[in-house]
Amino acid sequence: MNKKVLVLIIVLVVFVLIGSGIYLFTKDSGENNENAPVNNNNNNDENNETDELSTLVVYFSNSGNTEILANFIHNYVGGDIVALEPTVAYPEDYNDLLDVAQEEQQSDARPEFNDLNIDIEDYDTIFIGYPNWWGDMPMIIYTFFDTYDLSGKTIAPFNTSGGSGLSRTVGTIRELEPDATVTDGFTVLGDNVDNAMSDVEEWIDPLGL
Repeated sequence: MNKKVLVLIIVLVVFVLIGSGIYLFTKDSGENNENAPVNNNNNNDENNETDELSTLVVYFSNSGNTEILANFIHNYVGGDIVALEPTVAYPEDYNDLLDVAQEEQQSDARPEFNDLNIDIEDYDTIFIGYPNWWGDMPMIIYTFFDTYDLSGKTIAPFNTSGGSGLSRTVGTIRELEPDATVTDGFTVLGDNVDNAMSDVEEWIDPLGL
């Protein structure tokens, strides 16, 4: 066989081997890509955490009824929850408590509360809960509104009472926070708070929060 023919055969064989190798490599890579896991998360976990942290439930509870209601709301909307804890505890005796509450109202007092360890700028929506004392919010709630600038935020008031409901507290909050959006409030009798979860949902759902 002459040398030219032999060289031509060798060249053809080399091309065939190279072509086969390229095909096999491309096929294998394609299969690997098809079998590779696709991350469609789009950082959903981080986004959900951000969404949840945009909501704060803050409440003052002396007898425990408002705390129960606050926890119902927190369980439904997520986010953070904090309690306003007065630096000077209120009396445990009910009659003494009423006297102190009335004295605070008459003197327009601003009872101090322990540090909440929050940055209010982290929240867009704030649920604020309190018992009805003498037809009004406890004065410690006024301290909260004096302490934090809630301009541009949505405020959703809720309370417990022995029968007086919200009284005019929602209107008061609108006066205290004219640059915030204040929703309709929610109230429940203290004796009925344990069974209030379905009512909580009916209140929150139409708010679109």
